[in-house]
Amino acid sequence: MKKVYTLFVASMLVFLTACGEETASPEAEGTEGTEVESEAGEMELEDLFVTVATGGTSGVYYPIGGAVSNIIENELGIDSSVQATGASVENINLINTGRAELAITMADAVLQAYEGSGAFEGEQPIDSLRGLTSLYPNFVQVVTTEQSGIESIADLAGKSVGVGAANSGVELNARMVLEAHGMTYDDIDEDYLSYSEAIDQIKNGMIDAAFVTSGVPNATVIDLDTTHTAKILPIEGEAMDYLIENYPFFSSELIPAGAYGNEEDIPTAAITNLLLLSNDVSEEAGYEITKTLFENLEQIQGSHNAAKDIALETVDVGMPVPFHPGAERYFKEVGALD
Repeated sequence: MKKVYTLFVASMLVFLTACGEETASPEAEGTEGTEVESEAGEMELEDLFVTVATGGTSGVYYPIGGAVSNIIENELGIDSSVQATGASVENINLINTGRAELAITMADAVLQAYEGSGAFEGEQPIDSLRGLTSLYPNFVQVVTTEQSGIESIADLAGKSVGVGAANSGVELNARMVLEAHGMTYDDIDEDYLSYSEAIDQIKNGMIDAAFVTSGVPNATVIDLDTTHTAKILPIEGEAMDYLIENYPFFSSELIPAGAYGNEEDIPTAAITNLLLLSNDVSEEAGYEITKTLFENLEQIQGSHNAAKDIALETVDVGMPVPFHPGAERYFKEVGALD
């Protein structure tokens, strides 16, 4: 997966430079752990109340964000809170407007915000976005039940489908996955629902399927499997090739057998999750926050099964924006970046 992201970021930088995009220089040259010509803000540790923007309380972001908030509060003595949100797009806006200091997001939404494309089309590129670390892969899980008779993405035509909260990372993925299968929202009856709302609606027979883009396992999918036989639709073949070619932040991954009682691995698409750190935070404060989080990494890894993939060895995988100077300094100090 790292090779895919590295090639993608490199190709995007060449493209943006060729087009004369101001957002590509000089900051964009800092992606994937290279030198960054950027300055952090002036907010020191003693100035901070750290808000950690996450996602819905039923998703994976929330418990991981809670662990991050607890470490900051307990180890650094800084007041901190975890905030439930609509996830990626909202979290980026919270960081950009100074209403959050840390935010968990998906790499695709971050790149679009940095460029002013996709969900951020027509808006000023947010070139102040800075990464603290890459986290773990998010798996696109298109969930239905065995009883529905739905066997493929194509079978969603004419069906009621939960596509995530409006403008969330999940919803962005839903549009792209449908596009890869030659479909749009015109082919389905889309419903903007959170994970828990979507699963409840599947249980009640109100919708037929739902997009749940998260780590594996997702608690709401496990919950569905207690009353129904949950089924994850595969994303593979030409559709997967289309996603990688047109949206190279996707990689081809497998949901392992047994994740939800499935007997075999399920092919699907995945995107890296990131932890962003506000560029208003000083370099020294960013360094201390990063150092403290990684010195207590086992607490984060213990917050959810998906968090077990967070490691120093993968801090730069899929990172489409420059690192915060404080985070970069720490990672270079410990040898995680050159």
